[in-house]
Amino acid sequence: MNRTAAVAGLTSAEVAERRRADGPNVVAKPVQRHLLGRIGHQLADPLVALLLIAAVVTAILGDLPDTAVIALVVFVNTVIGVVQEVRADAAIAALDDLAAPTARVVRDGQDRIVPAADLVRGDLVRLEAGDVVPADLELAVAERAAFDESSLTGESVPVHRGPGEESGSGTVLTTGRATGIVVRVGADSSLGRIADLVSRTAPGLTPLQRRLAALGRTLGAAAVAVSAIVFGLGMLAGQPVVRMAITAVSLVVAAVPESLPAVVTLALALGARRMARTRAIPRRLHAVETLGSVTVIAADKTGTLTENRMSVQRAVTATGGRYTVTGTGYTPTGTIQPAGVDELRPLALAGLLCNDADLVKPDWSPAGDPMEAALLAFAGRCGYDWVTERAKAPRVAEQPFDHAALRMTTAHHLDTGGYLIVAKGAPEAILDPEADSDLFAAAREFAADGLRVLAVAAAHSARPDIAAPLRPAGLVGIGDPLREQAAATATAFEASGVRLLMITGDHPATAAAIGSHLGILGPGDRVARGDDGPLTAADVAGIRVYARTQPDRKLDIVAALQQQGEVVAMTGDGVNDAPALRRADIGVAMGSGTEVARQAADLVLVDDNLATVADAIGEGRRIYDNIRRFLRYALAGGIAELVVMLAGPLLGMPLALLPGQLLWINLLTHGVPGVALGAEPAEKGVLRRPPRSPQESVLGDGLLGSVLAGGVAVATVVLAAGVIADQAGRPWQSVMFVVLGLAQLGVALAVRARTTSGGERNPWLPAAVALSGLLQVAGVVTEPLRTLLGTEPLTALELLGCALIAVLPGVALRLLRHGRA
Repeated sequence: MNRTAAVAGLTSAEVAERRRADGPNVVAKPVQRHLLGRIGHQLADPLVALLLIAAVVTAILGDLPDTAVIALVVFVNTVIGVVQEVRADAAIAALDDLAAPTARVVRDGQDRIVPAADLVRGDLVRLEAGDVVPADLELAVAERAAFDESSLTGESVPVHRGPGEESGSGTVLTTGRATGIVVRVGADSSLGRIADLVSRTAPGLTPLQRRLAALGRTLGAAAVAVSAIVFGLGMLAGQPVVRMAITAVSLVVAAVPESLPAVVTLALALGARRMARTRAIPRRLHAVETLGSVTVIAADKTGTLTENRMSVQRAVTATGGRYTVTGTGYTPTGTIQPAGVDELRPLALAGLLCNDADLVKPDWSPAGDPMEAALLAFAGRCGYDWVTERAKAPRVAEQPFDHAALRMTTAHHLDTGGYLIVAKGAPEAILDPEADSDLFAAAREFAADGLRVLAVAAAHSARPDIAAPLRPAGLVGIGDPLREQAAATATAFEASGVRLLMITGDHPATAAAIGSHLGILGPGDRVARGDDGPLTAADVAGIRVYARTQPDRKLDIVAALQQQGEVVAMTGDGVNDAPALRRADIGVAMGSGTEVARQAADLVLVDDNLATVADAIGEGRRIYDNIRRFLRYALAGGIAELVVMLAGPLLGMPLALLPGQLLWINLLTHGVPGVALGAEPAEKGVLRRPPRSPQESVLGDGLLGSVLAGGVAVATVVLAAGVIADQAGRPWQSVMFVVLGLAQLGVALAVRARTTSGGERNPWLPAAVALSGLLQVAGVVTEPLRTLLGTEPLTALELLGCALIAVLPGVALRLLRHGRA
């Protein structure tokens, strides 16, 4: 390897050539089922297996109509299930692509941020604390670099690595900084070899899916019990054994919404894709459902509530000079008042040297910490070219920024001889309260105006001693304006029953000013300090703003809030945020943050905007509402079928419906209309109601009562229609068949979302209901279907009467819902 060329970075042509040779830097992913495997998975469902057995029995006995109906139901259900599975996998794969990690590399002589998948052998990669190593690297530079290698070795103690040593892909730089040359990528890397061993591991069920699976088992047991009773009543009425056995199996299949797991998975996956379009990428499906019950959001200030476009706005020198700085973003142009910056230049020079960031031309975007990038732009406004100055004073020693010490120190060899030692950090970590009282007073003034305050000190030395005593160079006040919609977002959270907390490492006065601007901190409200001591559940009650909070302190805040019964969403971007992100009910990482934070989180905000979380909460509530909507519809229909089959013999109807008729209704009602319910838009006011309790059953909050009422209502009109038809000497079984199918479809329209006038509508549901309704009526109108289903023809007037009776349950449910609104 040409080390000199590698350190200078590859050219675009070299990158393209090596990518063609080695392929992308990606590890093996879990193998997806092929088409035959997906079909087999659908056919292995216990209820479908029962149908297949029933089909074999009817075929042997020569009951070809019932065999054909069963085969049709199995075929259509399998097709729908396979399509849903494919769409869910595609949606999840798209999320993985959106959440792909990035790396900071040097190419064509410039720092660039590229997808980690684009790395090639020979690339020069820069790492800062919190970054995940994106490929196997041979370290060229390692300053106090310690790596968490537990992902490869299982050993949790960080390992220090120096120049010439390797760091494996998937490990984490926990402290210091490093620069390395890529030596292995993709499947050849350390993580790639391990990933190949686990790539066939199937993902587990989400908590909601587990609850629904348990519900399905309960419903299945109840359906089997009722079916056994129906079987016994049929036998007592003299019905053939085989017909009653097939009827019992069909009733179990019809009464249990076997498409529920597929509908849930699809709803979660498609909902996650909708979130991704609003710049919130769920990394785990359970995050989609948990979002609906979040009660507290503990948010970082910088980049989340603010624009993360920092700029030095004010400066004070050690000699007392005060300056106002203007400029847009990170462009190194602007004005400084009063004119004449000779006194300010030493402060600006120190800030650009004790600095790991860079500015990427031509758009002047920051590469590295935005606060350090702001110092580079400030130096540019003072007339410095940071590339030239860094070349004239190369760094020879350093103590990287430490969250406990709140400072960073570097030593630079000067071309004039000797060394310059520079430190920057929090005023209390750099200045002496007594000797530097004037600077401390200026720091309090800056903080009260909502500025982030950074103190700088420097001294010349004969040796590169980072512990040498330093003299203050001055202060800078760095502004990071609140996002335009930040205050409105805080208000929206309050309206939705979600309490917004702000956590920052800033001075308490800075935090108080920002909290007041947001509207979450009122007069007399306390600002808690992160170093106030151990936190208990009582300590966090009523606190909305935390200042001088180190990232590892967030873990205590999350735990205390959870002890109070809160469902906590925590935002973070640093490596030390990862434990709190994992501990929180929903970990929210900033897209611009460290890879460790993104990997630990459940949700990644691509735009770092907390308003996106409000949209994501609304989407989570919409998805959960739609799952409950499907349950209300499907379970009501299942209960109606059970009641009809159980009560029919008591009303003189030995077999209320034939097996093929039950399966046909199940096919039309649980298929396309059920899936269409999952696409319903959010109801009006979805973000103006309290979050649901995570302890609440999926059938809680009145859903079970609504399901029972709907089922009984449908069964009542079906039985009434059958009795009236029987007394009139008309084909009562065919009448009940039509009314039962149409009534269930009417319930689907009754439970759809209530939206505002002119709001978003779901055109697929009425289209699905109309199609299913036509096919239901066709079962008694067309000769082939009558033969297949065992129905008799009905007149147009009778069909109209069936339709009028069938709409009654849906109309009653809709009126009841409006009455509660």
